[in-house]
Amino acid sequence: MSKNLPRGFIIPIGGGEDRVKELHIHRRFVDLSGGKDANIVVIPTASELETTGADYNRIFCDLGAAEVDFLPISRRADCENPRYLDMLDKASGIFLTGGNQLRLSTILGGTGIAQKIRRRNAAGVVVAGTSAGASIMSEHMIAGGASNSAPTEGAVNLAPGLGLTNAVIIDQHFTERNRLGRLLAASSYNPFLIGLGIDEDTAAFIGPDGVLEVVGSGTVTVVDASSLSHSSMWDASRGQALTLLDLKVHVMGEGCRYDLVGRHAYPPDEHAAFCALPNQKVTTN
Repeated sequence: MSKNLPRGFIIPIGGGEDRVKELHIHRRFVDLSGGKDANIVVIPTASELETTGADYNRIFCDLGAAEVDFLPISRRADCENPRYLDMLDKASGIFLTGGNQLRLSTILGGTGIAQKIRRRNAAGVVVAGTSAGASIMSEHMIAGGASNSAPTEGAVNLAPGLGLTNAVIIDQHFTERNRLGRLLAASSYNPFLIGLGIDEDTAAFIGPDGVLEVVGSGTVTVVDASSLSHSSMWDASRGQALTLLDLKVHVMGEGCRYDLVGRHAYPPDEHAAFCALPNQKVTTN
């Protein structure tokens, strides 16, 4: 792959995506991965269901990808398998399934597979992940915490993620499980991070230019804490409700865009600044 190619798309999906009818999110992922020339590798490690890898193989094959396979990684030793590393070297799209993000991070973290995913994305390969596979994409990962809760000290548990981006922190099943409180708490730990709360059947297609587009039937909630004038997180006691003043929150439906660098939201009808997502072909080694 040419060293001049930009970083590949990063596509966190909120879980519960349509896998039967229109498959808009998966179809866009396949298109970005090369369409009929796509070589897609599925990593079902987060799931303990034996059928997960094969299920996604079928979906991507039905959508016309040229080659699809999955890596049956269930222990850390599997992550150094030369055959699996070679498969990622040839991939134009990598897909991380849902399940348990701590299972995913404890098995993949610090291994050859994790390093390969980062390097391939930096070289232009598209990486998508749903539910747990979405959470692990960022440098700081939401590993758990309370749903249906106000933002409080201790409302969210963090762990290291894959580090495909250091600009955001991602939560999934967002509206369905009422996770605004824990995303606000996560954002308050370091206001540099932009919080992304992604609903089910919804994805944030983050391009190499740092602009994301919302695709799907739900919303992406953006929490921008960079202009906080006051946060009580630093001296709050365990379980105490937080005070967070001058937060900025955007709730964005399909077609909306958000510039992660400029921290600006755009409605669906503002196309002057940003083009539609390309159906680009990715050339692999």
